[in-house]
Amino acid sequence: MSEERARILQMISQGKITAEEGVRLLNALREASPAPSSPAAGAARWFRVRVTDMATGRVKVNVNLPLSLVKAGMKMGARFSPEMDELNWKELAAAIQEGASGKIVDVEDQDDGEKVEVYVE
Repeated sequence: MSEERARILQMISQGKITAEEGVRLLNALREASPAPSSPAAGAARWFRVRVTDMATGRVKVNVNLPLSLVKAGMKMGARFSPEMDELNWKELAAAIQEGASGKIVDVEDQDDGEKVEVYVE
């Protein structure tokens, strides 16, 4: 994600502009910038996070995000998840950029009885 896009998303999150204004700015930015090279055939387009209760097997959280939002989200997530220090966020981001797909993170939290799985599809 370019610095300009990150700034627009930050302005939306800070309430400086509305989401509608942000969409217009992002669309204008996309039209103004040269088209990126087309993704490889079968390249991943969605980032999925699933949290499951290990005792019941019930899915507690199931979130699907477009990959275009993931880079900014990963930076924020790294700051707010100190228990995930052992995860190399830069390596994960690079793998996603290069077209990795399938399950990329599988963590079991024995204390809370939860399993967190992250997929790129």
